[in-house]
Amino acid sequence: MSKEVTSLLIRGGHIVDPSQGMDQIGDLLMSEGKIVQIGGTITVTQSPERSVGKAKNLDATGLVVCPGFIDLHCHLREPGFEHKETIATGTKAAAIGGFTSVCCMANTEPPLDKAAVVDWVRQKASKDSPIAVLPVGCITKGRRGEELTDMTELAEAGVVAFSDDGDFVASSQLMRRAMEHSRELGLPIIDHCEDKRLSDNGIINEGEMSAKLRLKGIPAAAEDVAVARDLTLAKLTRARLHIAHVSTKGSVELIRRAKQEGASVTAEVTPHHLTLTEQRIVREPPDKSFDANAKVNPPLRTREDVQALIKGLRDGVIDAIATDHAPHTLADKNCGLKRAAFGISGFETALGCLMDLVHQGEVSLTQMISKLTYEPAKVIGRNGELGSLKAGAPANITIFDPDRQWIVNSRNFASKGKNTPYDGCQFKGKVMATIANGRAVYIDDSVVIARSGLMKQSHV
Repeated sequence: MSKEVTSLLIRGGHIVDPSQGMDQIGDLLMSEGKIVQIGGTITVTQSPERSVGKAKNLDATGLVVCPGFIDLHCHLREPGFEHKETIATGTKAAAIGGFTSVCCMANTEPPLDKAAVVDWVRQKASKDSPIAVLPVGCITKGRRGEELTDMTELAEAGVVAFSDDGDFVASSQLMRRAMEHSRELGLPIIDHCEDKRLSDNGIINEGEMSAKLRLKGIPAAAEDVAVARDLTLAKLTRARLHIAHVSTKGSVELIRRAKQEGASVTAEVTPHHLTLTEQRIVREPPDKSFDANAKVNPPLRTREDVQALIKGLRDGVIDAIATDHAPHTLADKNCGLKRAAFGISGFETALGCLMDLVHQGEVSLTQMISKLTYEPAKVIGRNGELGSLKAGAPANITIFDPDRQWIVNSRNFASKGKNTPYDGCQFKGKVMATIANGRAVYIDDSVVIARSGLMKQSHV
């Protein structure tokens, strides 16, 4: 899949780089894995570097050229759940989705609560992954919420954050200590906010829909209460807190207020929480059966919640868009709604459904790209090297066609997880090429990079 591209001149693309405030038609030159020059019309022969004289050309007319996408929240499942996903299959899917860096969550088996496990993941990724894999270490041993991990050891092993994702640290005292340690280490806590005593084995959002369908609901309060507690602890400890997969209007307002009061808090939202509501749990007529592919935690909420999330994204209350890619087997999902696993396979549909928001005028193209690139890089303190097309930065580049129409077919996913509520949906906006550290790790079948340029095959 990966293809070495020593030097590449990307011509005439719509360059959008929020890190530099850049939004223009122009050229981009990369060589030896680095951005050499960006903007305006670039003539290769004028470059002081000899290697770029042999640069291949890519005609990006009509295409958007931006920094490589960064996913702060995904599940690669390895080690322990290779039947659901592996580092190899997950990162291949991520590359197809335009991602050049992904943060893998710690809820593996064994979990990422020891340096040895983190080292194993990093070594495995170095061999199997076409893109950067940034591990997230556990907050507590075994993710049991009883005893802190050796956070210093994990930091030295290279984790970019700490999280017990999938589980909320119920002890306020333990979470306070975790925040104090994370502050000393200069790394954020990524917080799964769910008071499980309130969610209480619920299935979908609690409200009119759950009552109508006679399904046990998960109240918005289960998230709001947890968010409120940890925002209070973050202000107390002055720690960097990142709220994962925000799904409620109440959480958005709590985060807004905390930011206004000076708390060091950031937040993310998923593409599915921005574009789907609780109504999606029921299939379209004439079927009208339950669709377990829309069962996710936190659950899909109401239209009012969705609008609050979109507004929070526009206002800067929500800093990043993260997929929460959660692949499952067919058996995990095809076992009845009550028993079905929570989660959506999100890498390969992320751009398509987000571009719906852009085309509808809900968010701007620049805002969307910023939430996928520069701002996620800031959350994990990597904005000096990731999320930018500045000269000298690593050549992590995503190229997409904002108007390319396509239909989601989960059978064609590179991910082992075919569990998506978007199957059969038509999107307008598709990744055409992904370049990670100077390597073309994904090229759409309709294009080819050649010395004569990017040749576009006709498509409907």
